[in-house]
Amino acid sequence: MTTNPNRHRVLIVDDSLSNIELLDNILGKQYETSFATNGAEALDLIGRCPPNLVLLDVVMPGIDGYEVCRRLKADIASREIPVIFLTSLDSPIDEEYGLSLGAADFIHKPVSPPVVSARVRSHLALADSSRELRRHNEGLELLVAERTEELIRRNRQLIAAQGSIISAFCALAEVRDNETGNHIRRTQHYVRELAEALRAHPRFRDCLNDEAIEYMYKTAPLHDIGKVAIPDAILLKPGKLTEDEWVIMKRHCEAGKNAIVSAAKEFGENEGAFLGYAADIAYCHHERWDGTGYPQGLRGDEIPVSARLMAVADVYDALTTKRVYKPAFSHEESVALMMEGRSRHFDPDMVDAMQSIVARFQAIANRYRDDVA
Repeated sequence: MTTNPNRHRVLIVDDSLSNIELLDNILGKQYETSFATNGAEALDLIGRCPPNLVLLDVVMPGIDGYEVCRRLKADIASREIPVIFLTSLDSPIDEEYGLSLGAADFIHKPVSPPVVSARVRSHLALADSSRELRRHNEGLELLVAERTEELIRRNRQLIAAQGSIISAFCALAEVRDNETGNHIRRTQHYVRELAEALRAHPRFRDCLNDEAIEYMYKTAPLHDIGKVAIPDAILLKPGKLTEDEWVIMKRHCEAGKNAIVSAAKEFGENEGAFLGYAADIAYCHHERWDGTGYPQGLRGDEIPVSARLMAVADVYDALTTKRVYKPAFSHEESVALMMEGRSRHFDPDMVDAMQSIVARFQAIANRYRDDVA
């Protein structure tokens, strides 16, 4: 065990000393580590010296990991500490239950050192960004009484903090999903190009102004953030999902929206502002123009404009890139397939606008190819 107040503190809870030793070897050089071999000891340590993150075994004698997590999340003093479960259980139901208790993630045993390092790093970054954003928000009431110049300066800091939390969210999503960082870059650029092409259209000129387009561009990377709530056994499955697994997979839309709405309330975001766009995109980007999409079965203009833009961007990227279940289609084949979805899957005016700027889409695809660093 090392002690350095400037480093993040990670508590490892496992009834196996060999597992504790392995995790300490993985994390001990980068973080201050402490250990507990049962739930009661862990709760006592957390109460006396709260860590920045807890790696928590599920199956332990006495108080098991699920109960430890439930108590931590019920206590205002410890509810913000990220909990990552360590488990040899491989049922999606076990993971879904753990996530419902407030756990941030699952790591399956036997652990992979790169996975442990990446998950811990991402969740610590996310927690740091969240604390920074809350700190900025707590000062907003004081800013009302300050000079206009000072208010502008602090608002710029808040925007920077918003960018930090998006980056942390995206880093976490990349660790858990098979998608690449370039998928995020491509789709956000597709969204902006498509919005710019539509801003003078009579249907969209009232809602696609400079501020709205910039918000959509910045929040588009959060479209699949809800996948962090999907068990690995389903999210990373190489083959076709069963009907029950597909039901769980589709919950990523609501999970993403709920996480973003919760953040918006905590950070004081007004409805329809920065995180409002993110919530609409995360919740509704799988809706279809004809009402056959999910999770709500929205139809036509009931679907938020931001989510309709994201649907075009996401599907075009899925078609033109290689996935575990399909090869990449050519640019021409992909555009033709999307035109077939006009007025069924996509807003007809949006897919028409995409066809009018296909050269820009192709340029973005080439610039951010998956084989480009």
